[in-house]
Amino acid sequence: MTLLMTPDLANFSGNVHGGQILKFLDQVAYTCGTRWSQSYVVTLSVDQVVFREPVHIGELLTLQASINYTGRTSMEVGIRVTTENLHGGQVRHTNSCYFTMVAVDENGRPVPVRPWVPRTPTERRRAAEARMRRELRLEVQRRTAQIKTDVAVEDETG
Repeated sequence: MTLLMTPDLANFSGNVHGGQILKFLDQVAYTCGTRWSQSYVVTLSVDQVVFREPVHIGELLTLQASINYTGRTSMEVGIRVTTENLHGGQVRHTNSCYFTMVAVDENGRPVPVRPWVPRTPTERRRAAEARMRRELRLEVQRRTAQIKTDVAVEDETG
């Protein structure tokens, strides 16, 4: 997806508001996930959204998405964001992030997605990295649950 960044997207600093970029990222992740799964998808999580550089009004924003990994009902969509200064032609990599999307039926229940099989060296690298990010997310969930348990016990014992 490529969009011209217009003044209505600006924050108080005169750059594109991060929330607008997040909205575009979610739209691209939805489109990529839906095309792959051929069903409605919802956003489960977003990893590593780092705004490396500001996006300026008047620049062309390009979001490129790919499926990096599929599970039983979910998939990781990787998105690379670049901006182009239309007057000088300079292109900057401003953001990359990873969305976990889940395919759902008309009742909102998860449905299986077809497997994605990496074929090129780049695809194999992305798949390996996606598996590692998945393991990290599961570890964070486990630790977060443990923190909640520990704090609840602390609150009870005072």
